[in-house]
Amino acid sequence: MNYGYIRVSSRDQNEERQLIAMREAGIDDAHLFLDKQSGKDFQRPAYQQLMKRLRAGDVLFVKSIDRLGRNYDDILQQWQLITKDKEADIVVLDMPLLDTRQRKDLIGTLIADIVLQLLSYVAQTERDFIRQRQAEGIAAARANGIHLGRARTPRPTCYPSCVALWQSGLMSARAAGRQMGIAHTTFLNWIREDMKG
Repeated sequence: MNYGYIRVSSRDQNEERQLIAMREAGIDDAHLFLDKQSGKDFQRPAYQQLMKRLRAGDVLFVKSIDRLGRNYDDILQQWQLITKDKEADIVVLDMPLLDTRQRKDLIGTLIADIVLQLLSYVAQTERDFIRQRQAEGIAAARANGIHLGRARTPRPTCYPSCVALWQSGLMSARAAGRQMGIAHTTFLNWIREDMKG
């Protein structure tokens, strides 16, 4: 049986390019498994279902090695699990050298193992660089006073009077929040911010 595995990193990314590649490879839609989740580990629902279904002699198709995952050690471990333990084959469509159906001799296995280790290392390194660039970008933005995250809710004009009533004990934080149309926790956070500033 031929199976295809497709992964995009987030719900708003489009999997169409991978779907087209799988259909061109002759994979039936009923045998496609799709995860919309990060490749940081293999705890993904569709991937786990695929692993339960995969049997000896089956073939798993992926568009590229980073669609399988991004962690170097995990990719190598999963490759071993699929090809050695489950005795299934893997075909990486973007890298014809990574087709375990071809050249089952010692040289073919050696070449596939070298290419796999190199590509897995590149996928891991790319993930590490992305994290580093994100951290540097966040640090630079904070240093320039740029607020990250959700936009702050503007304080309504009745905020000062609600604070006065809350401080005097005539109004609860929940009632103040309801009056301003915000969560009571937001109201309390605003008060904390005012006390700091």
